[in-house]
Amino acid sequence: MARTASNGKKIGTPGQRQLRVGELVRHALSEILARGELREPALEGVIVTVPEVRLSPDLKVATAYVMPLGGQNAEGVVAALELHRKFLRGEVARRVNMKFAADLRFRVDTSFAEGSRIDALLRSDPIVRHDIEAAKPESDSDED
Repeated sequence: MARTASNGKKIGTPGQRQLRVGELVRHALSEILARGELREPALEGVIVTVPEVRLSPDLKVATAYVMPLGGQNAEGVVAALELHRKFLRGEVARRVNMKFAADLRFRVDTSFAEGSRIDALLRSDPIVRHDIEAAKPESDSDED
């Protein structure tokens, strides 16, 4: 049974405010990186995606999960972003109107790799593969 706080909210689940602010921070970071506002040789010509930003309950720490397109040199990209996190914090603070600017932390996003691993596991089991193929709509097979 899940533990709940005195306000009835499950402990450990992000609140609506955390999710909303996390999405605002994610959009701001994505915009900064897409426009090339960060001058860093390690990021030259690299397209960086920001699939998720998680905020602490007090909204003071934002952990951004990032992945370069193709997944190459992910650790180098994270190191470059960590090196410029003061600049990024200031840019995000100007775009997202908050009482306090959240301290940024960067991590490699492993959700894509984890999803691929789970998909491969499911497809390797003949029973599961049969169920997946049986669940496909008939219109997929009638494309001739």
